[in-house]
Amino acid sequence: MANRLAQETSPYLLEHAQNPVDWYPWGPEALVRARQEKKPILLSIGYSACHWCHVMARESFEDEETAALINRDFIPIKVDRQVYMRATQAMTGSGGWPMTVFLLPDGTPFFAGTYFPSSERFGMPSFRRVLAAVADAFANREPEIEQTADQVREFLKRPALPLAAGRLEPALLDEAYTRLAREYDPAHGGFGAAPKFPQPMLLEFLLRSHVRTGEPAALEMATDTLRAMAAGGLYDQLGGGFHRYSVDARWLVPHFEKMLYDNALLARAYLDAWQLSHDPAFARIVEETLAFVQREMTAPEGGFYSSLDADTEGEEGRFYLWTPEEFDAVLGPEQGAALARAFDVTPEGNFEGHNILHPVAPGAIDLLAAARHRLLAARAQRVHPHRDEKVIAAWNGLMLRAFADGGRVLRRPDLVAVADANARFLLLRMRQDKRLRRSYKDGRAPLAGYLEDQAAVADGLMSLYEATFDPTWLDHIHDLVSEMLAAFWDDTAAAFFDTAADQERLVVRPQDVTDNAVPSGTSMAVDVLLRAGMLFDEPSWTDRARVTLERLGPTAAKAPQAFGRLLAAIDFYLGRPVELAVIGNPAEPHVTEFLDVIRARYLPNRLVAVAAPGPRPRAMPLLSDRSPIDGKVTAYLCEGFVCQAPTTDPAELARQLDAFSARPVAS
Repeated sequence: MANRLAQETSPYLLEHAQNPVDWYPWGPEALVRARQEKKPILLSIGYSACHWCHVMARESFEDEETAALINRDFIPIKVDRQVYMRATQAMTGSGGWPMTVFLLPDGTPFFAGTYFPSSERFGMPSFRRVLAAVADAFANREPEIEQTADQVREFLKRPALPLAAGRLEPALLDEAYTRLAREYDPAHGGFGAAPKFPQPMLLEFLLRSHVRTGEPAALEMATDTLRAMAAGGLYDQLGGGFHRYSVDARWLVPHFEKMLYDNALLARAYLDAWQLSHDPAFARIVEETLAFVQREMTAPEGGFYSSLDADTEGEEGRFYLWTPEEFDAVLGPEQGAALARAFDVTPEGNFEGHNILHPVAPGAIDLLAAARHRLLAARAQRVHPHRDEKVIAAWNGLMLRAFADGGRVLRRPDLVAVADANARFLLLRMRQDKRLRRSYKDGRAPLAGYLEDQAAVADGLMSLYEATFDPTWLDHIHDLVSEMLAAFWDDTAAAFFDTAADQERLVVRPQDVTDNAVPSGTSMAVDVLLRAGMLFDEPSWTDRARVTLERLGPTAAKAPQAFGRLLAAIDFYLGRPVELAVIGNPAEPHVTEFLDVIRARYLPNRLVAVAAPGPRPRAMPLLSDRSPIDGKVTAYLCEGFVCQAPTTDPAELARQLDAFSARPVAS
């Protein structure tokens, strides 16, 4: 019965393999049984690092009486995330994990919720009461259930947001910036009130807005937010890396799970901010975050694990909290007291009688650096949070880019080596016929990939090419993008879908164009198409990107919080692309001098290619008809369709780039 889950790769599913609930994994066996027995499906969706998923499991799914009700009246299916979030949001007004969805035997949802307690509390009905009510409605009010299901089907066929196609012009970016600025929290940084999420895609848009217009406030909003997050409990001051979100407005108390995608996207945001400001604190956060990922979330094969749980020993955050006595025991009374004062560690505590570390005194970071080794060693003796060791392609693509960009910008070949190993793992273990699989664990990659998987890995490889200029990556990028269009682009709709044309279709073929915790598959695909289309001279790729931007651009301008990555793509499309070609052997020291000029500058709309003189394995416009001057390494800079005089002097290239950057694009 429940041991059907024992063969699954997901840690979340394996956690439930011994439940008294007769769980099925998602698949035809459960759907056939639901149709044959004419029972509704109870779909329980969560993931391994979700605190309230664990609470609901302990309270309900491990309870024999509740399990008996579920087994009698429902076909229970347990999945590790799925595509029912939008239906849950429509029926309840909000969404999140755990997600509890009741389906007709054909898979159409008719009732949904999130966490249900085991008894009546928090103003919520008990889970048993919900089960009884749904079972009664399914048995005795079939017309009402079918009507609700029909309404959900029709809702899911409509776009998530009303779309208004229109011309692409800088005014769209100006409108988005103005609306976003209104939501900014000047007291604590970030957007809106508690709970507060990092939203790195919006920070990227603010940095781009500053470069595009010269507006100082755009830079200040982004950098002030980054500083505030790094100074709070949202950031693991001791071990590096970011938690999921802050439950308060000032970034102090986090929800303690650590997700791979947050750390990938935030590492890049801090890296961009370092390039613009050269604040060493931003570079430190990048290096500490990537060191955390390398230490705690990297598999021996090269893949990146998905998450670390919020809980240890049944308590949220226990692994990360400290008391003054613990500081003294590790560091001695004098150093312990000094560090406690610097990081707000008090007998009363700032979180449930314990303390979340956050710097409150000048020099706190230096004090911690001197004590870090001993404190980390002491923390390592604690019970560690559960680690979800599933490797998800899309999230790996995001982290692949973070390591490649971090290694390139910070001149850290060791970080580029991590990116290289990850890319080889993804292409060897998680690619099937040029298409990425969704997840990998224990030698298996059983699930078909989504648009976001294909786009994110191609995006990561673009950064890896720029970090190494190894032409091998160009062939893989071209293959992935070509397959992305073949599998996920629909010519009739002139749009991307999240699932491939040959994938199992649930209620409708999903198409979510909005950013959530990660950029939407559509926005990543458009961004990749624009850059790869120009790099490879594939005008059909850039044409499809343009069509998508025209369809979504006016909506993105009015709802910028849902379209940060797409707005970045619009900025690329409307801006002057910085096209840089360096003719010389990538390993030659003089080539490195030119690349250092490029690395030191924030050039978000850049395209860079490097190649030695002579025949090249793949034709690229940036390298066409370009040769070294007098046999010397030579750089060519073009802005849109206008080229500067080629130069053999890195200082002259720096002058050309600075002159270009000093001229904001007019709105």
